[in-house]
Amino acid sequence: MYSTAISLSAAAAAAVAGGGATRPGAIRPAELRFCGLRREALGIRSLRAPPQAAARRKAAAAATGNGAAGSGGFDYDLVIIGAGVGGHGAALHAVEKGLKTAIIEGDVVGGTCVNRGCVPSKALLAVSGRMRELQDEHHMKSLGLQVSSAGYDRQSVADHANNLASKIRSNLTNSMKALGVDILTGFGTIVGKQKVRYGKVGFPDNEITARNIIIATGSVPFVPKGIEIDGKTVFTSDHALKLETVPDWIAIVGSGYIGLEFSDVYTALGSEVTFVEALDQLMPGFDPEIAKLAQRILINPRKIDYHTGVFASKITPAKDGKPVLIELIDAKTKEHKETLEVDAALIATGRAPYTKGLGLENVNVVTQRGFVPVDERMQVTDADGNAVPNLYCIGDANGKLMLAHAASAQGISVVEQISGKDHILNHLSIPAACFTHPEISMVGLTEPQAREKGDKEGFEISVVKTSFKANTKALAENEGDGLAKMIYRPDTGEILGVHILGLHAADLIHEASNAIALGTRVQDIKFAVHAHPTLSEVLDELFKAAKVNSGVSHSVNEPVAA
Repeated sequence: MYSTAISLSAAAAAAVAGGGATRPGAIRPAELRFCGLRREALGIRSLRAPPQAAARRKAAAAATGNGAAGSGGFDYDLVIIGAGVGGHGAALHAVEKGLKTAIIEGDVVGGTCVNRGCVPSKALLAVSGRMRELQDEHHMKSLGLQVSSAGYDRQSVADHANNLASKIRSNLTNSMKALGVDILTGFGTIVGKQKVRYGKVGFPDNEITARNIIIATGSVPFVPKGIEIDGKTVFTSDHALKLETVPDWIAIVGSGYIGLEFSDVYTALGSEVTFVEALDQLMPGFDPEIAKLAQRILINPRKIDYHTGVFASKITPAKDGKPVLIELIDAKTKEHKETLEVDAALIATGRAPYTKGLGLENVNVVTQRGFVPVDERMQVTDADGNAVPNLYCIGDANGKLMLAHAASAQGISVVEQISGKDHILNHLSIPAACFTHPEISMVGLTEPQAREKGDKEGFEISVVKTSFKANTKALAENEGDGLAKMIYRPDTGEILGVHILGLHAADLIHEASNAIALGTRVQDIKFAVHAHPTLSEVLDELFKAAKVNSGVSHSVNEPVAA
C-alpha cells in the first residue's frame, strides 16, 4: 500500500506568493517535494539536488579535505542496507541534507513494494476494478450505458503489472544515481561498529565505513509449517503477482490486506474463492464495524465462501492429476475438521522480517522473532537494552508498522536525527489502505482499541458516522455503498481514529491522518471548507457531526461574523 503525495517546499511556497525572482505562481520542478515514491517514480526529469543541499554537501566534503569521502574520515556519512521504498526515501532525504550516501542492494532496487507488492498488485487491482464495472449490468444501465460482454487477456494483464514494476524500478534507480547516491550491489553485513561488508557470491567482498548505518532489508512472505510451496498451485503473493494462471477455484489462507485484495482480483477474473482464516472472524485487523460491512459488500455477493477459526495444518500441491489438498484443523482444539480439494492455494498469512545474515551478532544485537529491536527513534537496541550508536533499522525489518510508506517515513525521521534535528514519528498518524472495490482505509485506533485506552486512562470516547449514500458525488457515480466513522475524545476533541469503506477511501483518509499528525482537533477542522460536490465532503460531514464538550478551547481562531 503506497500513496504518493505532493507538497510545496518553502522556496516554492514563496514563489507562489510572488517572492524571489520567480514569477508569481511559477513552481520549478526542483522545488517540489514528493513523499513516498516521490517525483522520480513519476519520471519527472529534474533530478538535481536542491542548491542548499549541494552547498551543505560541498562544505562537509571540504571539511574533510576529500570530496570523495564522507565527514569525519568515513567513506560515507550514511550507508543504507536495502534499496526498497524505505531505503530509497532515506537516501533521497539524506542527499537533501548534504550527506554522502550509499545504498546496498542484493536483489533489485524497489524492494518488495515495487517488485512484488504494492505496485504490481495495484496494476492487477486496476484491471479487476474495470472488469467489475463492465460486468455490472445493473450499474451500467443505471448510468444509461450499454456494454457488450467484458473479457480479458491473462498475459496482457500480467504484462501490465510487470511493465509498471519495471518502469518504477528504473525510475527509482536513475533518480538515486542522478542525485549522487552510490548504489552498491551485493548483500550487506555489519562487521563491526560503523563498518559494513558487501559483495556478491563468487566475487571478492568490499568493506566500507559509515558514520551512520540504516538497516532497511524489508520482509518476505511468511509460510507456516506444513505448507509446501511449489510456486504453481500453492504459492505466495510473490508468485501470484505474475498471474501465470487464473484458477477456477482458489483457496486464500488469510483474510488480511493481501488476501482481501487478491480475492478482489481473482473473483473479478472469474475464479471462485474460499478463505481460510485462523481467527473467529474475517478481516481481523480491521475495525469490527467496518469489517462487518466489508463482508456484506466485498464477500457475500461474490463467489466467495470461508472457514473461520481453523488452521491449514497441511497443504499439498496438485500433482499426478490430483488437486491441491488442504487439511483444516480447529484453531483451538487442533482436531481435524475437513479436507478441502481446490485448484490452487494462495498463502497470505502475513510477512516475516528479512534479517538473517546481517551480522547483528557483531554489535551484540539479538533479533526478536526475526525483527530488529529499536527504540522510538528507530535506533537499534542491543541484547542489554542499550541503544547501539549510529545504527538504525526502518521498515518491515523492525516490525513496528509493516507498510511501505511507514518505512519511508521512518527513514526520513532517522535522517532528520542524524542531521542534528530530533524527530519522533507518530505511528498512529500513518494511514493504511486496502485497494478492494470499494476501498477500505484507516488511521489511528479501532473503536475497541480506543475504548480500551479510554478505560485504562480514564476518559470517554465518542463515535460519529456518515454514509456515502448522503454524498452527492458518490450518488452521481452510483457508488453509494460505504461508511466513514471517527472515534474521538469529546473532552478534548482529539481524533483517535478514522475508518472509511467506500469509493476512493484510500485517497480520502489523508485528511484525517494529517489532522492526527498535526494535532488538529475536531473543533478546529470542522471549519475547513471542502469543494462541492466531492467525495471529500464525506469527511466534512463526519467532522461536523462530532460534538465536543462545551468550554473546550480552540487551537485556531474561530470565524468572526462579518
